[in-house]
Amino acid sequence: MKKLLLSSIIVIIGFTFIGRLSYLQLFSFSPNQILDDPAIKKIYDYPERGYVYDRNGELMVGNQPAYDVMVIPREVKPLDTLEFCSLLGIDKTSFIDKMEKARIYSPRLPSVLVPQLSKEDYARLQEKMRHFIGFYIQKRSLRYYATNSAANVLGYISEVNERDLENNPYYVAGELKGRTGIEKQYEEILRGRKGVKHIQKDRFNRDIGPYKNGKLDTLPEQGKEIHITLDKKLQEYGERLMHGKRGGIVAIEPKSGEILAMISGPTYDPALLVGRKRSRNYSKLHYDTISKPTWDRSILAEPSPGSPFKTMNALVALQEGVIDPTTKFRCYNGFYVGSQKKGCHCGGGVRDMNTGIYQSCNAYFAGTFRKIYEKFPTTDEGMEVWEKHMKSFGLGGYLGTDIPTGRPGRIPGTAFYDKWYGDGRWGSSTIISNAIGQGEVAATPLQLANMTAAIANRGHFYVPHIIKNVGNTGAIDARFTERRETTIDKENFEPVIEGMANVYKFGTGRWVQVPDIEIAGKTGTVENFVRINGERMQLTDHSIFIAFAPVENPEIALAVYIENGYYGARYAGHIASLLIEKYVKGKITRKDLEKRMLEKTLEHEYAKPYSGEPFKINEYVW
Repeated sequence: MKKLLLSSIIVIIGFTFIGRLSYLQLFSFSPNQILDDPAIKKIYDYPERGYVYDRNGELMVGNQPAYDVMVIPREVKPLDTLEFCSLLGIDKTSFIDKMEKARIYSPRLPSVLVPQLSKEDYARLQEKMRHFIGFYIQKRSLRYYATNSAANVLGYISEVNERDLENNPYYVAGELKGRTGIEKQYEEILRGRKGVKHIQKDRFNRDIGPYKNGKLDTLPEQGKEIHITLDKKLQEYGERLMHGKRGGIVAIEPKSGEILAMISGPTYDPALLVGRKRSRNYSKLHYDTISKPTWDRSILAEPSPGSPFKTMNALVALQEGVIDPTTKFRCYNGFYVGSQKKGCHCGGGVRDMNTGIYQSCNAYFAGTFRKIYEKFPTTDEGMEVWEKHMKSFGLGGYLGTDIPTGRPGRIPGTAFYDKWYGDGRWGSSTIISNAIGQGEVAATPLQLANMTAAIANRGHFYVPHIIKNVGNTGAIDARFTERRETTIDKENFEPVIEGMANVYKFGTGRWVQVPDIEIAGKTGTVENFVRINGERMQLTDHSIFIAFAPVENPEIALAVYIENGYYGARYAGHIASLLIEKYVKGKITRKDLEKRMLEKTLEHEYAKPYSGEPFKINEYVW
């Protein structure tokens, strides 16, 4: 009886094991089991990243082959370390360090030992790889740039780090990921999806063929190509004009919000951040704290907008009905705030809106600014209305673009001034510098360009964006095709635009006219003060210019900001006129001006001794 019971128990246990094993093999399977099974090797097949083209179909970013040396630590056999390091171009210390990191990551999963070998290095190493057990070469693609411009827009890719691996299970050690620009913003579209092969190993750790006959394998999905809104030729030309200069330029197509050019100077060749020298090159660029080539001034610099902001105060005053185009103010070569006189360079006299704009009269806009606040019972109410109008143009905010970084600029409000001066202790005279675009207001070149596009459109704009279409669908985010209305009625734009057109005809920009193109613009000269060892000092003014053309059917609106560029028409105005002619006509007729702008630099200004901090935002500049 006991023998029968023992036999029965053994049989039952045997059938239980057989049944469980059969269930696991035939009916139960989790993809995660593969990761835990040392008898299965996972090999990834990386697709090429999607190509990037400009608005006209010109290639900007493609791919080139590269090769990673991979290691599976537990499979490594004794080897001639010195020979291997010599072939890889690394020293023994680096080799040991990389091997240790690979073991920590996983002894049985592949890790990148040396990334991005050149074709020459690959050819030399491939002949001897059979001597180095546990190592293999994996092919992948790196970025190839068909332009040496637009580094700030295109961005770069680099190897994922520990944080990336923790935050996103898609990535494995050694993969590449978009870090900045459109490479980051459209990472999931551009990267595609990697394929995977599962290889079964025997008890001697030899490959014996595909696991489950390849049923669990997947094919790679090619990254989608994208077309961006930049005009490659315009971008390249703008960067050439910015040689030896610091600042930012943004050009927008008003009817769509598409960014035609987004230039930061100084810049760098995007090819510097490709390959094994990427890290070394990036460190040199990033730690250049003088010229800051990796700091995108087109979306991060927040200078005072200067005189171009006068057009905004004119629009608000017209909308609120406190002036009309014929309203006049007298300029005494300046204006008074209490007993203190503030200067003006327009020459003095009686100014209406037209002459106030094209002669850039400070006194006219100081009077206009006061009128806005005098309409309301309290300063707080006037400020609330003024702030609402300004922000309807996208000033003082991030705009909602598809650029993965940027700054919001500043449109100060009641809370801002209450903090500085105290509730009820300030008025329009206290903040009168906002009348001429100085003081506390600040705007990035992108915001100024968008403001200009809204004026060109007579009261509406589209969110500025870089993406034009993805693949062959032509589809982009709906927020980029939604028309955004400002708070200013359409009819109030005409007298302002007339004044801006006269800036070119006989105003402050008359020296930068473009033959056969009607342009509306506004010069800006922004005073540049700093404190050095506690002492207030003035440096060379910043040069700012906004413009759109043609006046009646605008194709381009742009803002140009040149640090230490003297008065508005000197550098920013000349560069703006060249870019407009290049885009509208497709060629440059004023070769003498082009030659001057290409050759002239401001390095002598930037070389001046300076070790100070800009003035605090509550200290006015004129």
